Amino acid sequence: MAKEDENIPDARRMADQIAETLIDQIKHGKMEVGALLPTERELCETFDASRPTIRSALNQMRQLGFLSAESGKRPRITKPSLEGILQSTGDHIRGLLGDAETGAHLEQIRQFLEAGAAREAAKRASNVQIANLARELHANFEAIGTSDFPATDIAFHRSLLSVLGNPIVLQLHDMFVSRMVAERPGVKDQIAHDQTGYQEHRAIYQAVLEGDSVAASDMMDQHLIRSYRSRLKSPASIEIGDQEIGQLED
Repeated sequence: MAKEDENIPDARRMADQIAETLIDQIKHGKMEVGALLPTERELCETFDASRPTIRSALNQMRQLGFLSAESGKRPRITKPSLEGILQSTGDHIRGLLGDAETGAHLEQIRQFLEAGAAREAAKRASNVQIANLARELHANFEAIGTSDFPATDIAFHRSLLSVLGNPIVLQLHDMFVSRMVAERPGVKDQIAHDQTGYQEHRAIYQAVLEGDSVAASDMMDQHLIRSYRSRLKSPASIEIGDQEIGQLED
């Protein structure tokens, strides 16, 4: 094993330095976008580093969008894009969605974004955008009680967000919301659940149609809070002797 790998902190610092050096060369045109990166062996010789250290540096560059991420192929130099950076970040965050606290934080971010989007939609949605929202609402109604309901639910919310014309917001929505919905536990009465969701969507749509920004924002806020909390485990009571003790349902 190479010397720098015997000390993990030193190896990490060296990987950081190698990544910074290569990125600096790309930024200053010494390495052209689209060109193949030198082989790992060549990089090992250039930086007098081991393969694990070089691979760690290249992984950093991929995460920052400076290298292509095609599996099994020699990486090419790429230009970072906002979409690529968000996608890379999203891959890491999606891996944390099984954690209840992280899921709650992401739900909160969604709540802030969509309540604001509903408010703005009520202020400035065009006739075409309102017609699109009405179409998604109708599809949501038609899907009540079917396996298609979650997809139409997501489509309704995305249609509302699209009114903002902000590609970053849409990218965040596309990365997280479908996975967040998939991670939620099932409900006992799917039809009743779907009907409640549809009625709330309908109220949001009506507020947007009437240009009532306060009502649209408040209704979206209440809808997302209710939807999230309805999926949480509720306490059940058990009796031990004369004492009643609350516990979470399995």
